[in-house]
Parts: sequence; C-alpha cells; structure tokens
Amino acid sequence: MSRLFEKPATDAHPGAGTTKPEFTLEQRRLLVNIAHASIASGLVGDPLPESPPDCPWPVLMEPRGVFTTLYLNGQLRGCVGYPLPIRPLYRAVAETARAAAFEDSRFWPVAPEEARQLQISLSVLSPLFPILPSQVEVGRHGLMISSGMRHGLLLPQVPTEHDWDRETFLEQTCVKAGLPPDAWRKSATLEAFTAEVFGDEDAPA
Repeated sequence: MSRLFEKPATDAHPGAGTTKPEFTLEQRRLLVNIAHASIASGLVGDPLPESPPDCPWPVLMEPRGVFTTLYLNGQLRGCVGYPLPIRPLYRAVAETARAAAFEDSRFWPVAPEEARQLQISLSVLSPLFPILPSQVEVGRHGLMISSGMRHGLLLPQVPTEHDWDRETFLEQTCVKAGLPPDAWRKSATLEAFTAEVFGDEDAPA
C-alpha cells in the first residue's frame, strides 16, 4: 500500500481513458459509504467486511487501483492507495480508507469526533501506461516514476491544486520518489494513468 507505485515510453497513449464517467451515482454512493463504514468500524476494532452488502455490480468486484483521500475542515487528513489493481475495487476502497484514517504516518490516527466530519474523495485509477514527458497533460494525467527500488506517484488533481506546470509536476513526482528533481530527464521510467475522482459531494447518502 502506498501513501501517495516498466515499460519504455512510446508515442501512443494506450491507456488514455475517456471522459465518460465509468461509475453511476449509485455505484459511487456505495463506494463512498464503504469507505465511511470502514473507518467507523476501525474505530471500534471491527474487522473489514468480507464483501459489500448485496452488491449487484460486477465492476465493483474487479481489481482496480484506488486512492482514498480524507479531508477535515478542508485540510488533508490522510491519503493512502493501491496504485496497482491488486484487490477487488470494493475491498481496495475499504482497506485504503481505513489505512488513510489510521496508518498514514504523516498524521495522528483519526479520532471518533473527527470521523463524523471527514470528507472522503476516491480516485479510481486506470491501468498504468507508458508516456513521454511531452505528452503529460496537467489535470488529466497522474504520474508514476520509478528508478530501481524507488517509486513515486502523484494523482491527477495534485498539480492543479498547487498550480504546477508540466515540468514542476514531473519534478515533484521525482521528489516524491526520493529521486533528484531532474530524474525524469534521465533513466527513470515514467508512466501515467487517469483517474475518476468522486466523493461525498458527488454521492450523497
């Protein structure tokens, strides 16, 4: 699990994705509710549920990469994710939500009084695909940079939140990996992904 995960880049964008939403309002609502329920059950020490209750959508059973980001009073309160599709989506949401609440080492574990005020944002990732630096679109692509055992990942919304241009985005992804800011110009492997981002404001109970 990552708090932020090899192919040479080509001229194509095989995983560039689409602007059409993949998930319906009902599916978004269920995923957001799973995230909240996972945090609530974690507060009392209950195990994660083995399966979503009466889930009628096979798409939620498919392995997907996902990041769960928590906000409290508009401020980041935790973010943990699976960059690669190693868990069914519903399970990945449950695990990353609980980890974001209690295991993100940048923050104290979420307290019961905070849990009631948390805002959740889910980022469901497309498969990673190779990309050239010149092809990176700020606001559309998330980035993963890898060199040896070092990996750094930033979600598509990060550069827009910080008003970064493309080069700064590339540099900050390198920094996230613990690499020199110009590693993207050298031998590091650059991959991209798109993400469908939604949360409490998109999926009211």
